[in-house]
Amino acid sequence: MSSNAVFLCCIWLCLFQLSVGARVRHYKFDVEYMIKKPDCLEHVVMGINGQFPGPTIRAEVGDTLHIALTNKLNTEGTVIHWHGIRQLGTPWADGTAAISQCAINPGETFQYRFTVDRPGTYFYHGHYGMQRAAGLYGSLIVDLPKGQNEPFHYDGEFNLLLSDLWHTNSHEQEVGLSSKPLKWIGEPQSLLINGRGQFNCSIASKFINTTLPQCQLKGGEECAPPILHVEPKKTYRIRIASTTSLASLNLAISNHKLVVVEADGNYVTPFAVDDIDIYSGESYSVLLTTDQDPNKNYWLSVGVRARKPNTPQALTILNYKTISASVFPTSPPPVTPLWNDFERSKSFTKKIIAKMGTPQPPKQSNRRILLLNTQNSFDGFTKWAINNVSLTLPTTPYLGSIKFKLNNAFNKKPPPDTFPMDYDILNPPVNPNTTLGNGVYMFHLGDVVDVILQNANQLKGNGSEIHPWHLHGHDFWVLGYGEGKFKQSDEKKFNLTHAPLRNTAVVFPYGWTALRFKADNPGVWAFHCHIEPHLHMGMGVIFAEGVHKVNKIPIEALTCGLTGKMYSNKGH
Repeated sequence: MSSNAVFLCCIWLCLFQLSVGARVRHYKFDVEYMIKKPDCLEHVVMGINGQFPGPTIRAEVGDTLHIALTNKLNTEGTVIHWHGIRQLGTPWADGTAAISQCAINPGETFQYRFTVDRPGTYFYHGHYGMQRAAGLYGSLIVDLPKGQNEPFHYDGEFNLLLSDLWHTNSHEQEVGLSSKPLKWIGEPQSLLINGRGQFNCSIASKFINTTLPQCQLKGGEECAPPILHVEPKKTYRIRIASTTSLASLNLAISNHKLVVVEADGNYVTPFAVDDIDIYSGESYSVLLTTDQDPNKNYWLSVGVRARKPNTPQALTILNYKTISASVFPTSPPPVTPLWNDFERSKSFTKKIIAKMGTPQPPKQSNRRILLLNTQNSFDGFTKWAINNVSLTLPTTPYLGSIKFKLNNAFNKKPPPDTFPMDYDILNPPVNPNTTLGNGVYMFHLGDVVDVILQNANQLKGNGSEIHPWHLHGHDFWVLGYGEGKFKQSDEKKFNLTHAPLRNTAVVFPYGWTALRFKADNPGVWAFHCHIEPHLHMGMGVIFAEGVHKVNKIPIEALTCGLTGKMYSNKGH
């Protein structure tokens, strides 16, 4: 046999082994409202199959997920976004209403079918209205194929999905955000760990300065904390994802170091910290070694960062199995760092660099857009805007309207690539008014795009907030962070050798964040602030690339707006 034949035979054998190992995993999801007690009080929440949070999806690299999603909400549409999954070849399955698909009507079932192409810690959540704030979310974990090993060792694993909870329902929150004047939703009443928290009591009241009574929990209640049971002298992987609607968080475990090894499904150069900041839309894996006194238990605490907190810490216990889980730790829970210690936040974020072997960013880009984040006013309504355009989604999904070249579906004039260079980011906007828009940033397939996120002062001069920005359909390289207004000379500071790959990146108050990505995934993709009320108030943009290459969009994804009329005229 020739060397070429041997080579081809080896390739065929590898592909055969991959195809044999991969499988189709079927799920049936019924989305519905239900009454639960996530923080010991009774609330109406959104869940799946009677569960809150929704069921955890677990798959291996190369598997195809087939999720039949039935909307049982009776009076509203729904979709689910598979956060961090790139949807290579299946942009219609991204789960973004008015962007990749029509909302699924009450009583209807939509078939999500897509391949998970790399390992990591991910999650899913509603992407219609403010259904994430209502509780529509769950974990999605992708493992390496059997026989392959992670680049780090661990003996066991935990999965923590972090979220925030309001006692005001999401519909009332939406109405308040869309009112004149704005009725702000306020801080969440509770933080939840895997859908569990305590509002009217504290499991640590004996140890902290609080007016809350000690929780009298036996462990079987819906709001009982999810205890982490560990053995001494072992290493555990803790997967942590934040699907919060508003809160930026910090997680710590008493007396234990955390070694960060994964961020947003990408390996990073390991580094040890006492606690981690985690913003909405981010996910991490940390390694914890149980090297402390095995005759004690320890607190795991989650507290609010980046906003003046008005929400108690979420708490649970790290239980060494050598003693009972009912034995309380002997010291108070870790104190969450000051909410506005942004230098500490930046220090943690800048420690995240790519693991050796991670693909490096292209040395040059051929397209640059600068996106100014501002709070503005439109006809007396408070809005968030990007380059003075507040996003309002059309009634026809972009994917169909661009694919079929439909006129009048959205504004064909592209949004601005930059903002006035004399704009003063340190003061309230001179012109407080914004425009509404639904234009699209169009890229050629293969373009290397730089995005500079620029933060600024808010409408009434009351500061500059942290914004975590999430890109659908891609990972991007984080090239760097800077203070003040971005200048051309700042490009010299870009990290082109160890830039981490992420799908969510934070822009700090009065600062900038530089990202680079390759427009190599045909489709239409949202890029937006992952704080739910900010997106609801217009803080996002739309990217499109190579839509002509997209094949076989299911008719069910496009049965509304102009595409719906197009199909009905064709007799479908």
